[in-house]
Amino acid sequence: MSDLRRHWTPTAIAFLVLSLAGLVGTWTFNVFAIVQMRDFVGDLVTSGPAVSSITVDLLVVAVAGSVFILVEGRRLGMRFAWLYIVLSGVTAFAFTFPLFLAMRQRRLTALASAEIA
Repeated sequence: MSDLRRHWTPTAIAFLVLSLAGLVGTWTFNVFAIVQMRDFVGDLVTSGPAVSSITVDLLVVAVAGSVFILVEGRRLGMRFAWLYIVLSGVTAFAFTFPLFLAMRQRRLTALASAEIA
């Protein structure tokens, strides 16, 4: 089995699928907002308590996930882990966090393979 293929565990693939679902799901609504010339930030803030609650909920999760990305990336020696956080600003955290988890899983598999060899 090739070196690239063996590190794609079922867990890594599941995280990758979630990452792609996050990208497609969020950008579908982003495109709708752009086409309709909506005030995206204004809609998040002024659409009522339910939307504000969801916004705060997701913001707290994104901050916690960002801290996890930095700490875990450093622990595992993953170069450029900070880039996942930066990219979430232009894509979506629903895309970059599962993508990080997929790459983390690949790194863990590679490290385990290196220990066995």
